[in-house]
Amino acid sequence: MTTPQSNEKHLWVSWDEYHRLIERLALKVHESGWKFDMVLCLARGGVRPGDVFSRIFDVPLAILSTSSYREDKGTTQGDLDIAKYMTMTKGPLSGKILLVDDLADSGVTLTKVMQHLKDNFEGVTEVKSAVIWTKGSSAFRPDYQMEELPHNPWIHQPFEDYDGLRPHQLAAWIKKGETAA
Repeated sequence: MTTPQSNEKHLWVSWDEYHRLIERLALKVHESGWKFDMVLCLARGGVRPGDVFSRIFDVPLAILSTSSYREDKGTTQGDLDIAKYMTMTKGPLSGKILLVDDLADSGVTLTKVMQHLKDNFEGVTEVKSAVIWTKGSSAFRPDYQMEELPHNPWIHQPFEDYDGLRPHQLAAWIKKGETAA
């Protein structure tokens, strides 16, 4: 399946491009020389990049669920919800934390999560942020980013195909994928 052509209003990203962007972002963090103790990714968009970072840097992964895009199949931003609990395998959240998400859209989520960490996790000594994309409309400027998007396009990430897919459609979806390959 070919990826549609991107323009100022729509950025279409293939799986291969998505993975290369995550890898290049990890390289950028590495080349900065900053060392961190744990990756904290924001679910859902930051889970894939967070997992890759955790593996490459060989540090524990923590996951914090946040949600603001719930309306209209995830295309309309509403109020931000931050989960009461965080999922992690190694002790409390502490030390130097790399906060990872897919993008800084309005900047509200990253700004509020940074404040949430400061207010609720006294063992955290430093937090830096890394995102793949930063939109021009974002009030938040991450420490690390791959692409600045001044025209604020809608980013069509490869996993969005699953947003409209339901269990009863899986057999036809798989068959369609096998015939396209």
